[in-house]
Amino acid sequence: MNKGVGLFGLIGIVVGACIGTGVFAMTGQIAGVASPGGALIAFAIVGVGFTCLALSLANLGTKRADLTGVYSYASEGFGPLAGFISGWGYWLSAWLGNVAYATLICQTIGYFYPPWSFDGGIPIPCLIFASVVMWGITGLVIRGIESASFVNACVMVAKILGIVVFILFAAMSFNAGILTEDFWGNVYNNYVASGQAGEDAVGLGGLPEQVIGCFVIIMWAFIGIEGATVLSSRAREKRHVSKATILGLLILLVTYLCMAIIPYGVMPYTEVATLSYPAATYVFEQIMPGFGGGFLSVVIIFSIIGAWLSFTILPVETAQEMAEDKLLPEYWGKLNKFKSPFIGLIIVGICTQVIMVTLIVSEDAYNFAFSMCTVAIVFTWTLAAAYNLKYSLNKKSYGQVAIAAVAVIFFVIGTILNGWDLLMLTCIGYLPGFVLYSMALKKQGKSLTSGEIVTIVIFAIIAAGAFVLLGMGIITI
Repeated sequence: MNKGVGLFGLIGIVVGACIGTGVFAMTGQIAGVASPGGALIAFAIVGVGFTCLALSLANLGTKRADLTGVYSYASEGFGPLAGFISGWGYWLSAWLGNVAYATLICQTIGYFYPPWSFDGGIPIPCLIFASVVMWGITGLVIRGIESASFVNACVMVAKILGIVVFILFAAMSFNAGILTEDFWGNVYNNYVASGQAGEDAVGLGGLPEQVIGCFVIIMWAFIGIEGATVLSSRAREKRHVSKATILGLLILLVTYLCMAIIPYGVMPYTEVATLSYPAATYVFEQIMPGFGGGFLSVVIIFSIIGAWLSFTILPVETAQEMAEDKLLPEYWGKLNKFKSPFIGLIIVGICTQVIMVTLIVSEDAYNFAFSMCTVAIVFTWTLAAAYNLKYSLNKKSYGQVAIAAVAVIFFVIGTILNGWDLLMLTCIGYLPGFVLYSMALKKQGKSLTSGEIVTIVIFAIIAAGAFVLLGMGIITI
C-alpha cells in the first residue's frame, strides 16, 4: 500500500491550518478598523498578494520538486543562514499560532459559559483547559503524522459544512442598504469628530489607514497556505503539492470574502465592531436566535482544533527537515517508532505553554498572539517568493518573475506599514535560534561566515531595540 499524505489530506492541511480562528474573528476585527469599502479594497490587495505567493509555491513545487519543505527554497537561493531564517520563522509562527488558538477556544466556550469570555489576559481556568487540549493534540501527532493528517481532513469537511450553513443563512438575511449605509466610513468618522459616537470612540481615519489596518488581520487568516509545501516530503505524489496549494487558496478566498463582508449586510459594521470574539457567533445568533450562536460556536471549536492540529504538525516537520539538513542540532529530528519527531513536538509544546502563561497579563491575548504569528511567517513567505523570483529570472520565465516580485513587494511593505513593532519583537525570538544554528555548524566543524555574523548582529540590534521600546511602554503585549 502506497502510504503518505494524499491530495485530499494535503488540501485538508492547507484549508485546515487557515480556517481556524481568523475566519470567524475577522468580521469584528476588521469592522473595528475599516468600513465595508475599505475592507473590500484590503481584501483585493491581500488576495492579489497571496495569489502571487500561491502561484510562486506551485511553480517551485512543480519545477523544483527535488526540494522539500518551504524553507529549502531560501537555502537553495540564498544560502544556509537564509534557509535557517525562513525555517525558524515558520517554526516560531506555527506555535505562536497555537497560542492564539488556545485563547480563542476559551473565548468561544465563553459563549456557553460567560465567565470564560474575556477581552484581556487569559484567565487561569482557561489556561489550564487550553493546556490540556494542547498536550492532547501533541500526543495525537506523536502517534503519527499521516494519521493526524487524516483526522485533520475529516475536521475540515465538518467545519466547511458549518461555514456554508452560516453563509447561506447570512445571505438570506442580507440587506444591501445596511452594507452601503456608510460604505466608506465617512458618517462614522463625522460622528466621532462631533463627539456623537462617545468620548472613547476613535475614528477609522482615511481610506489608506483603513486598508493598512486590515492587512495583518487578513494575512493571519491565510497562514497555512504553504502547508502542502511544508509536508511535501510526506506527500504520496509530488504533483499533489501544487494542486493542493491552488485548490486550497481558491476555497479560502471565496470563504473569507463571504464570511467577512456578508455580515455587514446583516448588522451595521459599527455594531459588529463592538461584539466579543469571535464576532461571527453573535452575528449568527441575531440571524437565528436561540440556535445560531450555539451552532456556530461548536463549528468554531472544531475549526480551532483542526487548525491547532495542523499547526502542531507543520513546525515539527520543518524542524525535522532542518535538522536533517544540519541547520539545527540533529536531536530536533529524532523520530519515534511512529516516525514522528517527538523531541521537536515536546519542545513546541513547552514553548507554547510558556507563552500561554505569560499571556495572563496581556492586554489582548488573542490579538497579540495572532499578530506575532503572522509577522514571524512573513520571513518564510518573502524568502520563498524571492527564490521564485531568482529562479524564474535565471530561466527567463518573466511571467513568474512578475508574480514573485508582486508577492515580495506586498509582504515587505504590508508588514512594515502594519506591524513594524511586531517585526522587532520577532527578532527577539530569533536570538536563541541563532545559537542553535551555530551549534549545528560547530558539530560539522564549520563556523559562521562574516556575512552570517553581520546578519545575526543586525537581528540582535533590532531585538535590543525591541527590549528598549518594551521597557519604555512604546511596544506592548
